[in-house]
Amino acid sequence: MQRIAIHPHNPPASRPIARAVVELHRGAIVGYPTDTLYALGCAIDAISSAKTLYKIKDMKKSQRLALICPDLATAAIYGHFSHAAFRMAQRIFPGPYTMVVPASREVPKLLMDKRRRTVGIRIVDHPVTTALIQELGRPLLTTSAIDSSGSLCIDADDVAESFGNDIDLLIDSGPTPGEVSTVLVVDGESIEVVRQGLGPID
Repeated sequence: MQRIAIHPHNPPASRPIARAVVELHRGAIVGYPTDTLYALGCAIDAISSAKTLYKIKDMKKSQRLALICPDLATAAIYGHFSHAAFRMAQRIFPGPYTMVVPASREVPKLLMDKRRRTVGIRIVDHPVTTALIQELGRPLLTTSAIDSSGSLCIDADDVAESFGNDIDLLIDSGPTPGEVSTVLVVDGESIEVVRQGLGPID
């Protein structure tokens, strides 16, 4: 595993961002910070790496990888946003939320099943992750860095200890808040909170 440090507040001009993007283009699995906790991810088209993520996390098929998108315009390519979903997304993104909406045909089949054609979408409020995705030019498939015991990976050392043998690159940008995202499921005009996390509900 390679480990690189990127300043959490000034990443866009950082050469390590470009280095991380090169690895993502090659199909690397990367550990990186978000506005909730650290996450593990790969480029959206790196399907074999996505399958490896399921193995690393011992995830069931019913559990889903989410997409981290750079902005709402990109998110709308992968999810169908109703009027209520779009208004909600404008309020909460970027921020510590995951919004589950009906999936478009652009979402990899690995994330779909016959019963549920939905996708979880995140637009995070973290300069490093935002710069990474913008430079990559496409979303990341992502899962929270939570180990088999349920411990949350709050900083890069946690990720290295829990997943260092399974990932290709670790971006160290200091500690994160250390809480999961709030998950909202939007079906038409109906909004349901399925997990209360860091994002406030009002």
